[in-house]
Amino acid sequence: MALGVLVPEGSSTSAREAVTILGLAGHHVEVCDPSPWCLARFSRFVRKFHRCPGLRDDPAGYLAFVEALLETNRFDVLLPTHEQGFLFARAAERLRAGLALPAFENYRLVHSKAGFSRLLDELRLPQPQTSIVASEAALRAAVSFPAVIKSCIGTASRGIWFVRDGRALDEAVSKLVADDAFADEVLVQEWVAGAVEKAQSVFCRGRLLGFHAYRQVAAGLGGGEAIKESVGRPAIRTMLERIGERLAWHGALSVDYLLPNGNSTPRLIDCNPRLVEPMSAYLAGTDLVRLLLQVSCGGTPAALPESRAGVRTHLAMQALLGLAARGGTRGALLRECFRLARGSKPYHGSQEELTPVGTDWLSAVPLGLTAVLLLARPSAANTLARGFGAHLLGRESMRQIESGISS
Repeated sequence: MALGVLVPEGSSTSAREAVTILGLAGHHVEVCDPSPWCLARFSRFVRKFHRCPGLRDDPAGYLAFVEALLETNRFDVLLPTHEQGFLFARAAERLRAGLALPAFENYRLVHSKAGFSRLLDELRLPQPQTSIVASEAALRAAVSFPAVIKSCIGTASRGIWFVRDGRALDEAVSKLVADDAFADEVLVQEWVAGAVEKAQSVFCRGRLLGFHAYRQVAAGLGGGEAIKESVGRPAIRTMLERIGERLAWHGALSVDYLLPNGNSTPRLIDCNPRLVEPMSAYLAGTDLVRLLLQVSCGGTPAALPESRAGVRTHLAMQALLGLAARGGTRGALLRECFRLARGSKPYHGSQEELTPVGTDWLSAVPLGLTAVLLLARPSAANTLARGFGAHLLGRESMRQIESGISS
């Protein structure tokens, strides 16, 4: 059955991939975002685009805008794909559409890196050795090089520093102070050598219904994945089941975890209360977006089988941005464009996730523009990546939401 679905941001790669999956299933998809140039707008599957206030700068105005759209009664489901879930969980009773989110206090717990670390301690689930501090002095006392420092709130690799010496520590502390991070809490974790993987899941009232995991084959911009491969990780699934049961989780939940070199026990390192780039799971045979729609509509669907291991996917834009950010020349970028177009190594046997031009011709617009801009000026990679952010939460917007939002 075709549903009316409102995707409440269009700038993230997760939203763009969700739009493709929704469109292929025949759903009526509309998107709202502060940026008229957001990724999801360039899709033939988007029936209508709405320019809205930014979540970061005006959470009350953003909420009122979404409420007004839902009042039109053309949407069966509100599908948060990024940090809007924090606001929607807080104001769930005001939103007239199907919505799969847990209780606000549980969402807030795992959205916080310190809260997630404490939850892992409570459940006796493995994580790197961690100290939670609230001052610069305590941070410096807790650091043993090499170390990983994380601000309590951050997404898309924001607020994470890998420090190997005193100079790197001073730089991290300077940024933490400038961001007023010590007003909350800061994590200091041991640095563990190993591979980082990611897993995502969908729950219905504490019961895990769908699970998918993947490893990074090649890195893109900011440590994100340019090429992925699906993997089977029953131990991570079991850990997620315990977390979801403890929190009576309802909706999507994703984790990052580390596979230490020479150690078979994975360690959980981060949590995102949403689906992160769901196309990898879709192409591996596990449609987590469809499952999330069913849960959002109040259903109790049957659990899905494991996704297929060994399925490779890639994000062409991430590959080009990552290459440019690492100092790639115009010649190197041009060669990478040819490899992507021809499907030669390392993309042989891999399917495109983010801009599937074959099924959605409009997705060629952001991909082509990215390639042209990078070929003209490879150093523009980081500037392009920073161009979208009004859909993300800031420290002040979180405080407004926690204290009680009103339009």
